Amino acid sequence: MTAARPVPGTEVSPAGSPTPTDVAVDRLRVVRESGWGTPVRFFQPRNAAVWVYIALVGPGLFLILHYVSSATVVFGTPITVAVVLFGLYGGLFWWFTQRIDRYAHLPRKLLVIAFLWGGFGAIFMASSANTPVLSILGKVFGLSWASDWGAGIAAPIDEELAKGLGLLLLIALASRAVSTAFDGFILGAFIGLGFQIVEDVTYAVAGAGAGFGADPSMSTLKVVGVRMALGFGANIAYSAIFCTGLICFLGRPGQPRRVGVGLGLMLTAMLLHSVWDNTAGILGPAAPFALVAWVVMTAITLTIVVQIFRRTVGVERAYMRAVLAPEVEAGTITAEEAEALAGDRKARKAYRQVAQDRDRRRLVLLAAHDLADELGSANGAETHRVSFARGELARIRSRQG
Repeated sequence: MTAARPVPGTEVSPAGSPTPTDVAVDRLRVVRESGWGTPVRFFQPRNAAVWVYIALVGPGLFLILHYVSSATVVFGTPITVAVVLFGLYGGLFWWFTQRIDRYAHLPRKLLVIAFLWGGFGAIFMASSANTPVLSILGKVFGLSWASDWGAGIAAPIDEELAKGLGLLLLIALASRAVSTAFDGFILGAFIGLGFQIVEDVTYAVAGAGAGFGADPSMSTLKVVGVRMALGFGANIAYSAIFCTGLICFLGRPGQPRRVGVGLGLMLTAMLLHSVWDNTAGILGPAAPFALVAWVVMTAITLTIVVQIFRRTVGVERAYMRAVLAPEVEAGTITAEEAEALAGDRKARKAYRQVAQDRDRRRLVLLAAHDLADELGSANGAETHRVSFARGELARIRSRQG
């Protein structure tokens, strides 16, 4: 009788029993280090982070809903339109983030928790701090000075620290899942998205009442247009930068501690935020050109964000290669496919762009990625779901091109 073929990542010892290969051992290490597939449980009664989260998100949610619902009684249509548009805006960002977070996926539940913190917990915390800080600045430097410069001092500190606290709570809630600087980047972006969307809605509410409510629809649409056009380069980006720095400052299993880099990134986020809020004061007589300055600032901020993405995503790609290495060794997938999955958009596009075989190659990559996700969720072990994913990959591959 022919000996059974060992599962990927094992080899048959002289005694006839399967033993893990080096790549299988490395895969197990990577899965544990990255927290790939780690389930997230929010309600942990003995975890103080849960109660801190609830204590800040709860009041924030109540106050925001009360503020918006009260204004909706008077300006129902424009505010409803604003909420719908900002909701679509958030959905677009969610889709985009899923496109770039294609390696060791963060659990969706964790992303939702991050979003809610940004939208309600961080806003409640920051708004509670901004008012007394502005009052102190007014008493020390005068009301005129505080009006020109106070927001650019208080908001960058209070708001970024509030967002950063959210990341600390997420680490306390799901320590294994938050492992790399890239995780901080993605979670920070979602915290910033929640902050941005809810803040934008409150601006839309205020805009509806501008000019004593003479033209609420047009006033609201102007606010929506500007906030949506510049939003990616504002709170979303600042939070992504700050939280990446916070992970570097703290150190995590997948990110060695780098205090200087971490502090530099956090201060960069605060500085960008401060310049944005102080644009009118900085420009002085040229304040009418503030919109141009904001466009330039958005371009600078997004350039920094792209550079951070490129420098942090490498660890995630290495994780993907390690998880797939036993499958390559066993012939389940090819080295070309593994590199396409672990590569960037250009690498995936180059793999797919083969005449008369494009559709099948696209499906092969999707099936191979599903296999990687199942292996991560199973801690690299052989489970029914892993076997099924491997079988689906073989079935798709067997189709004629």
